[in-house]
Amino acid sequence: MVLRPPVEPMLAQAAEVMPPVRPLTSGVAYEQKFDGYRALVFTPAGSGGRVLLQTRRGSLVQGAFPDLVAAAEQLPDGLVLDGELLAWDVEAGVLSFEGLQRRAAARAGGASALAARLPAFFVVFDVLQLDGRELLDLPYVERRARLESLFANHGLTSPWTLCPMTTDAAKARAWLESWTEVSGVEGIVVKPLTSRYLPGHRGAWTKVRRRDTTEAIIGAITGTLTRPQLLVLGRHDQDGRLRAVGRTVPLRTEAARLVAEHLTAAVRRHPWEGVTFAATWGSRDVLDVRLVRPDLVAEISADRAVDRGGVWRHPLRFKRLRLDVGVGDVPRFGEGSAAAAG
Repeated sequence: MVLRPPVEPMLAQAAEVMPPVRPLTSGVAYEQKFDGYRALVFTPAGSGGRVLLQTRRGSLVQGAFPDLVAAAEQLPDGLVLDGELLAWDVEAGVLSFEGLQRRAAARAGGASALAARLPAFFVVFDVLQLDGRELLDLPYVERRARLESLFANHGLTSPWTLCPMTTDAAKARAWLESWTEVSGVEGIVVKPLTSRYLPGHRGAWTKVRRRDTTEAIIGAITGTLTRPQLLVLGRHDQDGRLRAVGRTVPLRTEAARLVAEHLTAAVRRHPWEGVTFAATWGSRDVLDVRLVRPDLVAEISADRAVDRGGVWRHPLRFKRLRLDVGVGDVPRFGEGSAAAAG
C-alpha cells in the first residue's frame, strides 16, 4: 500500500515524569521533543509528482513553505517522513513558534519573503514509507535504523535534521533537565522499541514536558469570588503595566476554597478593564471573567512553551498562594520561569 495524505500521525499521551524502565520489557527510545508543528512530508512516487506537506489535522501547507519544498530535492522518491516543523528567526537567532505561525499563515505571494527571514527546518523522528514501501508494521527500532541509513546514504543536510535519540535513561533525564533551556526544545518523547506505527493511536508513546515552578499575579478569575474556577494570571512589564501571561487549569475544590478566602473584587481602574481573554490558545472563544484586585501572588507550574515575549501557550497549574511574596517580587513579564525575589 502506498501512503497518501491525509495520514493521521501517531500521538503520544502526556505524563508528568519519565515512566520507569521495566526490566522485563524490550526497552524504550527517548527522543527530544521540539516545540513546533507536527507534520508529514510526502515525496512523489515518480517524476511529475509534487512534494506535499501535511499538518497533523490533514491540511496541505506546502505552498507556505517553498524553502522546504525546494530542499526536498535531497530526498528520494516514494518517501513519507514524520517530524516537527520549526522556524528559525534569523534576526533574533532563536527558534520561533510565533515565526512558525506566520509562516503557516502566509499566502503564496509572501511565502518566499518570509522564508528568507524565518527559514523552515524539519526535525525527522520517523519514516513511514521508503522507496514506495509502507513501513507502519515494522517495530520502532527497525524504522529508526532505516531512518538513520536514509540520512547517512543520502547525506541529508539542513533543513532536514535527524531527531536526537538515546536508549539511555540517564542521558534522557539530562536532556529533560538541561536541553530544555534551549529555545524550541520542550521535553522528551518515550517510545517502546517494539512499537508499530499506528496512525491516530495514542497510548504507546509518552511525552514528558519539562515543568518549572514560578510565580504570577492573580488578575481575574472565572466563576465567583466564593468559588473561583480558574485563574487568569499576569506580570508587570518594565513600564509597570500588568500584562496577562496565561490561565490555569480548573482549580481543585480545596485550592479554590483557599484562594477564595483571599480574593477581593476589583473596585475601579483595573488594568484589564475592557480586555478579553481567549478560552484557549488561538481560540476565538472568550472567557467570562471577573476582575479581582491584583494583589495576590500564585505559585504555578509551567512548561517551556512561551510566546509573545512572555505568554504561556499551555494552561498553567496552580500550586499554592504565596502570601509571603508581594506583587513587586514577582518576575517581570518576559522573565519566564524565574523565581520570585525574596
